[in-house]
Amino acid sequence: MFSLSIASPSSLKIPPKTTATLPKSSFNGIRLPTPYRASFRSPSSSVVMMAKREEELKEIRARTTEELNEEIIDLKGELLMLRLQKSVRNEFKSSEFGRMRKRIARMLTVKREREIEEGIGKRLSRKLDRQWKKSIVVRPPPSLKKLQEEEAAAEAAEKS
Repeated sequence: MFSLSIASPSSLKIPPKTTATLPKSSFNGIRLPTPYRASFRSPSSSVVMMAKREEELKEIRARTTEELNEEIIDLKGELLMLRLQKSVRNEFKSSEFGRMRKRIARMLTVKREREIEEGIGKRLSRKLDRQWKKSIVVRPPPSLKKLQEEEAAAEAAEKS
């Protein structure tokens, strides 16, 4: 039969590692070489995405602050609707979450840039933001309004 014995750590001899090809670091563990990862995106697609983003920023900067506030409220309502769709397990595009959050962040950034130009400090900005949030009148987001209009039109078509 076979006999199995366990060697003590001091008697175990490991061949020396060749560190000539690996960079020096303070990490004392085993370093595994990582395979080269090629980028799946072509450089031209990132340029197009940058151009779209620049166009969107120009469009956002062209709006007044009041229009930005209204758009932010609408987008936050749309984000809430998406969360509700997700919780009910309806079909939705999961990429819309990130797209809407980024659009809201861009608008808030432009809004803050304008405040900085006017000389409004960080503390006062937070105070004004809290006041603005308290003054928001709750209203249904545009997608819900559109859905309600479509349902009303379908009911009207059934009655006639």
